[in-house]
This record gives sequence, C-alpha cells and structure tokens, in this order.
Amino acid sequence: MSVLKYISPIIIGFLLDSIIGDPYWMPHPIRLIGSYIYKLDHLFSNSNLPTYFRGLLIVILVLLPTFFTSYFICLLCYHIHFLIGIIFESILICYMLAAKNLKDESMKVYHALERDDLTGSRKAVSMIVGRDTDQLDSNGIIRAAVETVAENTSDGVTAPLFYIALFGAIGGIMYKAVNTMDSMIGYKNEKYKKLGFFAAKLDDILNYIPSRITAYLMIIVCPILKLDAKNAYRIWKRDRRKHASPNSAQTEAACAGALHVRLAGDTSYFGVLHKKPYIGDDDRDIKPDDISTANKLMYLTSIAMLILAVLFRLLLFGVILS
Repeated sequence: MSVLKYISPIIIGFLLDSIIGDPYWMPHPIRLIGSYIYKLDHLFSNSNLPTYFRGLLIVILVLLPTFFTSYFICLLCYHIHFLIGIIFESILICYMLAAKNLKDESMKVYHALERDDLTGSRKAVSMIVGRDTDQLDSNGIIRAAVETVAENTSDGVTAPLFYIALFGAIGGIMYKAVNTMDSMIGYKNEKYKKLGFFAAKLDDILNYIPSRITAYLMIIVCPILKLDAKNAYRIWKRDRRKHASPNSAQTEAACAGALHVRLAGDTSYFGVLHKKPYIGDDDRDIKPDDISTANKLMYLTSIAMLILAVLFRLLLFGVILS
C-alpha cells in the first residue's frame, strides 16, 4: 500500500488529464492562483516600494500560501483515509497537467484551417499564443500552433511531471504557480521587466533541467511516429539556444528538426515587431497536419516522462521503504 501511495496518484492524474482534461466549468487551482497574482499586481501597482522588491514580495506571497494550503489539505486527506489522500493527489495532479487541453485547443486551429476558415483559425490560435495573430497567413498560424505545442510539451506536461516525481502533487502545484507568475508578470517590457524579474528568473531555473530532458525524450520517441530522430537531434544541438529564454527553444528545436520545418522568426507582440532567429530548416512547406503530428509527439514524449517519473519514484521510495 505504501508503494501505491507514491506511484498511483501520478499515473491516475495523468490518465484523468488524458481522458477529461480541465473542463472550463470546473474551478481550477491555477485560475485561482492567476486571479490572486492579478490582485497582488494591482495592489502593488501604486506602492512606493522599489519595483524589484515588489516583484520579490509577489513571488513570496504567491508561493507560501500555495505551499501551505496544498500541503495541509493533502495531509488532512491522507489522515482521514489512505484512499482519500490518493484521490485528492490524483485530482490535483490532473489539474497540473495540460496535455488534453493543449491538444484540443491546438486542434481547433487545425480544423479551422481544414475548413479554409482563416478568420476562425486566427481566433483559435490567438487563444493559445501571446503574439498578434490578426495579420497571420495560414503558414504563420500553423507555425504558431506547432511552436506552442512544442514549447508547452515541457511547460504544460513534462516539467510538472518532473516536479511531481520529485515532490508529489505539491511539487507540481508549486511549479505551476511559478510558471503562472512568469506568464502574467514575467514580460520584458517597461511595466514588468523589473516587477517580474524574480518570477521570470525562478521560472528559468525550474525549467532548465526538465526542458532538456523533454527535448531528449522528444528525440528518442521520434522513430515511433516515423519522424527523423537524427535531424531532430541535429537541429536541437544547433538551434536550442536561439531564444530569449534559455529553455523554450529546447523543445521547439527538437520538434522543428523532427518535422523538417522552420519555426520561430520575427514575431509581433502588442503591435511591436520583435526580431527573432529561425529555428529549424525550411526543408518543406509547413502544413496543417504538422499540428496533429506535433500533438502526437507531445503525447508520446509525455508518456516517456511519465514512465521515467514512475520508475524514479519506485526506485527512490522503494529504497527508502525497504
């Protein structure tokens, strides 16, 4: 029973996410954390405290309540009954993973493109990317969707699994709290480059190892989908640093190489054009089917990380309990 406590929540949570995802009508802890971050940002906006210090306070005021709330609820559930604890952890882990939602939202882009609905595909892709989408042509829309699936394979699935493997569901929600802070206040514009400094740096640190493990796993599973693992490795090695973030290009490069397409390049945010290097080679025209293939690659990579996570927990807690 003790071993089940350490491996069943991560397996059940992954399966729940794959089957039901995150229904929008259900309360979601990450949406609650996001709302809390927004309120803290607004609260400190007129403060006379130094901007860097305000940003550090936001990080502390988000992480401490997140940790203690999730930890004590988890502890209480296990205290009531072993199975209640497993159920709570499994549901919490399901909430921390985004594989099904990532697939569903990106496939809306694919289906709109298949209908030749350029307006609908722009609207669909605008729901999953931060860039301006109103002027994108079909190739730009496909690239944006593929890039998002590739990048969020790590941010949305494998990185949470990595921290769940290390620290259980609590590790997953702490990672997602940092990731959410980075997505909300980690911008490098005038308003947030100081305020979001600590959130952005902490997110970079937490993603450093899992993003690289994810890129390796992405390359390893390529043959299952009859994708080019050799080229995925070549492009990953060449282009993995071609991003302002030290982590985002890791999975984008591996995915671009596997698909033999070119991603990234100049992108417009809030009406301002940002010059960015390309990732991958323009071996062929990108096509809507690449969105579907990127999702299959995401799922296989996620399963590979799940297997590693379960093996790690069996080894770690098996040794501790023996």
